[in-house]
Amino acid sequence: MKRSPSTLGFVHRFISGKDRRLTLVLLHGTGGNEEDLIPLGSVLAPDASLLSPRGKVVENGLPRFFHRLAEGLFDVEDLKFRSRELADFVNDASATYGFEPKSVALVGYSNGANIAAGMILGEFLVPAAAMLFRPMVPFTPDNPPNLNGLRVFISSGNFDQMVPRGESERLARLLRDAGAKVTHNREDSSHGLTNEEARKASRWLLDSLTE
Repeated sequence: MKRSPSTLGFVHRFISGKDRRLTLVLLHGTGGNEEDLIPLGSVLAPDASLLSPRGKVVENGLPRFFHRLAEGLFDVEDLKFRSRELADFVNDASATYGFEPKSVALVGYSNGANIAAGMILGEFLVPAAAMLFRPMVPFTPDNPPNLNGLRVFISSGNFDQMVPRGESERLARLLRDAGAKVTHNREDSSHGLTNEEARKASRWLLDSLTE
C-alpha cells in the first residue's frame, strides 16, 4: 500500500495488485474519501491494482470531485476543469506507480460516477472500461466523442431517490451514440449499492476483459 506523494496533487491510496494488466481507479461519492471504495474494488477485481483519490472539493465538510450549484444542478465549467485535472492525475500516477493508462478501468459511485462520465465524454481520459454506479449525465459535449470499443457498465436503482430514472438512460444513449458498448443494469434498490450488483459488475468486467 502506498500513500500520496504531494506532487500528484490528490490525496489517494494506491494498492499494487498481482495482475499488473489492470488498474481500477476508484471514485467515491459525496462525503466519501480514498478509503470508501477499496472494498468494492477488491470484489470487482481481486487481483487488480487499485488507485483511489479523494475529491478536492469540500461541500459542507463533505469531499466531492466537483462543485454543484444545487442538488442535481452541476457547475459544468468546474466539472469539466476537474475532469481534466483528475485525468491528468491518473496519467501522472501511471508514471509514478508503473501502470499503463490504457489498462485503467474507471469505477465511480454517484458523484464519482459523474466525474468518471465527465472524463469520458470530454475525452480527457478514455479508459479500457468503466463501471458507473448511480450516474447522471455530467454534461452534453459540443462534439460527440469517439468512444468506439469502450465498454461501460451502468448500474441504476429503480427506487433511487437522488437520480431520476431518465438520467441514467440518457447517459447510456449518449455513450452508445458515441460508439461505446453499454450494459445498463437495473436493481430494485435505492441510491445505495447492493452486493448482487457488485457481483454482476465483477462478472461483466471479467467477460469484458476476456472478449
